[in-house]
Amino acid sequence: MSICVENVGCVYSKGSPFEKVALENISLTIEPGEFIGIIGHTGSGKSTLIQHLNGLIHPTSGKVTIDGVDLAAKTKEAVAKRHSVGMVFQYPEHQLFEETVAKDIAFGPKNLGCSEEETEKRVKSAMKFAGLDYDTFGGRSPFRLSGGQQRRVAIAGVIAMHPDFLILDEPSAGLDPIGRREIFSRIQSWYKKGVFSVILVSHNMDDIARLATRLLVMHKGHLVMDGKPMDIFLNRRKELRECGVDAPPLTQTLLYLKEKGIPVPEDAKTVEEAVYRMSKMLGGGVSC
Repeated sequence: MSICVENVGCVYSKGSPFEKVALENISLTIEPGEFIGIIGHTGSGKSTLIQHLNGLIHPTSGKVTIDGVDLAAKTKEAVAKRHSVGMVFQYPEHQLFEETVAKDIAFGPKNLGCSEEETEKRVKSAMKFAGLDYDTFGGRSPFRLSGGQQRRVAIAGVIAMHPDFLILDEPSAGLDPIGRREIFSRIQSWYKKGVFSVILVSHNMDDIARLATRLLVMHKGHLVMDGKPMDIFLNRRKELRECGVDAPPLTQTLLYLKEKGIPVPEDAKTVEEAVYRMSKMLGGGVSC
């Protein structure tokens, strides 16, 4: 199951004084098994692009298809394909509406036609995935939770639909460092098991470098770079800065040290990896 974006353009308020070109001539294919990172300055078109991938927005020009099915079509097949792409929005309060957490998470499976037994099973599994105890949080109102807990509920609601593609728009916003690590650990674990492919929009370059297998860079509505994250972070920093973004702080530090003549693994993705590899390069031994 592939998502194919063909010459997609998007114009908001077309024909009005407020007309704005959000996307222009975007073409790409997202294959099963990919973990895609999308970066770009605010207003670059990232959020508009991902909302095209599950049919929330239809293109002004071009088309988006999943297995050849146009997501803009008004058919049962198109609806089913749109349901195969789950999205967690940047602001979780926009995604919550039911009177209890359990009912909110159950809405998606019920809408897919799941039985009560299957729905309850999915709700409990999704809440466990998101780090929410069912007995503690299931009966609570989602609007009486903290921002971080609301984010977990929003993630659980999408996970319960068993999507083939999981889109995450700044998923760690509102989470404390421990909660952020837990969520990303679970997402990466399920991704590696082949449960879903992932499309991650984030301003955190460390997360992108550590998790993504492919990187898309957006700038002023255009897709300007598409490749392996570390190749782009190491070799196209000038272009990245022109787009209002930069390489991860760790990569910048390692490149600085390399310029000073210090042997470093400039392609290391985490501090732990960098320390271990530097120790090996310098002939020492470190236990990480």
